[in-house]
Amino acid sequence: MKISTNLGRALALIAGLAVAATVGAQTAPPAAAKAAPAAKAVKPAKKAPAGGYKLVVEPRAMDLLKAVSAKLAAAKSMSFTATVGYEYPSKLGPPIVYTTRYDVTMQRPDKLRILMPGDGPASEFYYDGKAMIAYAPAENLAAVADAPPTIEAALVAAFKTASIYFPFSDMLVADPYAALTNGVKLAFYVGPSAVIGGTKTDMMVWANDAVFVQIWIGADDKLPRRMRAIFAGDPLGLRHDMELSNWQLDPVVAADTFASAKAQAAGRMAFKAPAPPPRGAKPIIKGAAPASP
Repeated sequence: MKISTNLGRALALIAGLAVAATVGAQTAPPAAAKAAPAAKAVKPAKKAPAGGYKLVVEPRAMDLLKAVSAKLAAAKSMSFTATVGYEYPSKLGPPIVYTTRYDVTMQRPDKLRILMPGDGPASEFYYDGKAMIAYAPAENLAAVADAPPTIEAALVAAFKTASIYFPFSDMLVADPYAALTNGVKLAFYVGPSAVIGGTKTDMMVWANDAVFVQIWIGADDKLPRRMRAIFAGDPLGLRHDMELSNWQLDPVVAADTFASAKAQAAGRMAFKAPAPPPRGAKPIIKGAAPASP
């Protein structure tokens, strides 16, 4: 999907700078010191365990994920609100947080609506089992594409075709447990909490080779209430925070929920990924400004 906005261009540029910044950040190793005269051979010290800890997958943590997954998978329809904070690097060093709210309504196996007000222009996503529409109300433009017959397949197609991704996608698929535990290397129970979402929750940590996630799960209703993630491939260690609220399981959903007359009547744009950062963009290093495109 290609939506031309100042915020979109700024975020694309910032993201490009963040990736490029790692290229010039390497420093040359210090010059090797002169070799000292040979000394009397001594026994090498025992090697310490890497990291000083052992990765564990605790059954209690996995049982929590199973309970969450069973609750979500059993719902024929659901709605919830996801409030997501994304950190982006700034010229000053500390990251800046941009926040997006997603108002989600879904009906298995082939209906999905996501309304996205947030920091920047609003957008909307509709899927009805036959087509998917990405709509920009401010520009009155819509990108329309044929879609496969299930929510899970439609989410994959939207990502591959237009780089459209929703951070809660794992909760919408037919088998949330398989998605949430893919490649698990670490899982452990942290403890109880009573400050998230106005309800009692259980905290746990889950990780694989790509991401480290802390999750707050409702102690009574077994619904996810908050997720906080750091990705291994991000050299800046930026944090992604998602709070989940207004849960409704198996609500009665009106038939016209998954369509929009305004989107249908809007002008058309290509259903494809946004443009890359401007050519010539360079990382902010030692006060240097990015090159002009």
